[in-house]
Amino acid sequence: MTIAVTGANSSVGLNLLAHLVGDDFGVIAGVRSERAATALPASPSIAPRIASYEDIDGWSEALRGASCVVHLAGILIEWPGTSYESANEGTAAAVAEAARRAGVQHMVLVSVIGADVASPNRYLRSKGEAERVVMDSGISSTVVRTPILLGPGTAGAASIARSIGQGKAKLLGGGRYSMRPLDVDDLSRAIVGICRSLPQGTAVHELVGPESITYRELLARAADVAGKELSFGVTPIWLAKLGAAVMSRVKGGGISPTVIDVITADEVVEKNADEALGIRLTPLSETLQKILP
Repeated sequence: MTIAVTGANSSVGLNLLAHLVGDDFGVIAGVRSERAATALPASPSIAPRIASYEDIDGWSEALRGASCVVHLAGILIEWPGTSYESANEGTAAAVAEAARRAGVQHMVLVSVIGADVASPNRYLRSKGEAERVVMDSGISSTVVRTPILLGPGTAGAASIARSIGQGKAKLLGGGRYSMRPLDVDDLSRAIVGICRSLPQGTAVHELVGPESITYRELLARAADVAGKELSFGVTPIWLAKLGAAVMSRVKGGGISPTVIDVITADEVVEKNADEALGIRLTPLSETLQKILP
């Protein structure tokens, strides 16, 4: 069976490629440039494909022969030339249409906790719109909503390691917001299971880690694992949003009030999808040991 992965050069994409190759899948690794393709691992099981999301015919050709496509591409931070509407909703719509033309049987969309077409937050609204276009595409599809992802190379892990390396952390609102960190290996295992079973119809799953923890507590746990001292400072959220509003306007992108609202939102789900997706969640302590020296 051949699985296609968009955004294959991302940290999540590279982790998923390793799981797919380890399970003897053939992989079509979709990226947008030659430079991105150089980040892909060399393997006879991985076939790089370069295409622009504006070129639906090109993506359709790239996806030909795949039984399932996993769409990972998207952004949290806007920069000049990119927007939530194009990078999140637009790419999902393009890949869904390309998959339909290519005869792909199933599509997996990795989304985020809180995605909602009615959300007042532009990022979460764009992710909700991405879910909608995929589920309305006519292809059987599975949406997996995720919280902060932790694993080697992930942005979340890099942020934690940076704070510990500096020995201090300035926390938005004191870091009191609740998180459910998910090990990126658990996400990959869940995706592999979906690809293998190719379920019919559409489904939305919220997959989060096994522990609810505040960001302040998460950093303290991580510092303890690393055997380091860590001091905390506090930045009021209103002040951070004011500064972000000014700087993002000057730069035409970057950390914005929208991003801060996403970062500081409580990650809450009614029912975790680990059992439904047939995976055992990695304990947070094990995940922290993976990402810290």
